[in-house]
Amino acid sequence: MTVQRRGASIDIAGVRKEYVSAAGSVLALDGIDLHIGAGEFLCIVGPSGCGKSTLLRILAGLDHQTGGTITVHAEGWAVENAMVFQESGLFPWMRVETNVGFGLMTRGVPEAEAAERIDAALKLVGLTKFRRHYPHQLSGGMRQRSAIARAFVTNPAMLLMDEPFAALDAQNRVILQAELVRLWEQTGKTVIYITHSIEEALLLGDRCVVMTAQPGRIKEIITVPFPHPRDLIALSAAPDFGKLKLDIWRVLEEEVNRARAEMEA
Repeated sequence: MTVQRRGASIDIAGVRKEYVSAAGSVLALDGIDLHIGAGEFLCIVGPSGCGKSTLLRILAGLDHQTGGTITVHAEGWAVENAMVFQESGLFPWMRVETNVGFGLMTRGVPEAEAAERIDAALKLVGLTKFRRHYPHQLSGGMRQRSAIARAFVTNPAMLLMDEPFAALDAQNRVILQAELVRLWEQTGKTVIYITHSIEEALLLGDRCVVMTAQPGRIKEIITVPFPHPRDLIALSAAPDFGKLKLDIWRVLEEEVNRARAEMEA
């Protein structure tokens, strides 16, 4: 299966991020250079505090780099990006359908068009029967599906995901990983996905970016060789998968140990 690439492409050049306060300065990112292709599923792994989430927030426009440039090529897209966090971020007083359509409402999309797009997004994630439920009536996995539907409904050029399945139990995580891959294969969006899990990065991604301990730099970029469509369970049991997972851990291990040593110093 060949995924039709329909998202944005991104060029990141020399991006640097320094936080300055009365207590001093902290260099979070230093010299990030990266090209992300249109419709690519890019995973980023690295030790805690390496600046993964900072980079994602800069891409989302929620923070600004201290130096360097980011160029997004997304001609013809009304919405450049949408973001999904570890927690669903649903409004507890809104029903699922209203949560999913919130971004359309804030952008002034006509009611009839919004209703069609909400219907399509709910169908995409399998939540049509739960459209009238409130978030507290849903399981954790269903809340994350709702958050993904809310991201897709605006038809973004790129989808930014910050450990969206980290808080879920193992079974729900496997189910939603497969769902996300299916949605990506259907839509061809550009996805940038932050994770602490090497296994998850290899199951989902086209490439895996390994970052150093703080300040965050790119240590290595690994092309994931497994074709689409992917049977995630079968893939995780394959010998080639296990070898690549070990190889990436060897790249990452030094950085994880260095980050721990700096935290304990």
